[in-house]
Amino acid sequence: MNQSQGQQTSEGRHEDDAVLADFLASLMDYTPTIPDELVEHYLGKSGFQCPDVRLIRLVAVATQKFIADVATDALQHCKARQSTIVKDKRDKQQKDKRLTLTMDDLSKSLREYGVNVKHQDYFADSPSAGLDPASREE
Repeated sequence: MNQSQGQQTSEGRHEDDAVLADFLASLMDYTPTIPDELVEHYLGKSGFQCPDVRLIRLVAVATQKFIADVATDALQHCKARQSTIVKDKRDKQQKDKRLTLTMDDLSKSLREYGVNVKHQDYFADSPSAGLDPASREE
């Protein structure tokens, strides 16, 4: 590596450090959606202690971004699922444009990010299924 390349690399690092310093300073004025106390709690449960509020807020911003990405992907799965409804039901759905996000939509979205969610399937063979046996009237 010649001297001019080393100088460019050094200048690039200096610019990156300046941008990072500016970003961390801007976190002091930013109030994230996820409260600092909540982030500190979960970081503490994982064994991480940090007195620097900027780092806590950086984790909060990253978490907020992750949740937003998962929710957006789940919405796309929901729209794709509901677009496959048979033609007969489509006319009725045009009147009611509300989307229903299911656990399957969320599970598919989370799976794309490496999070496997297993949820219990619930089946009821009668309206009284799941009730206390003493309260059943059969």
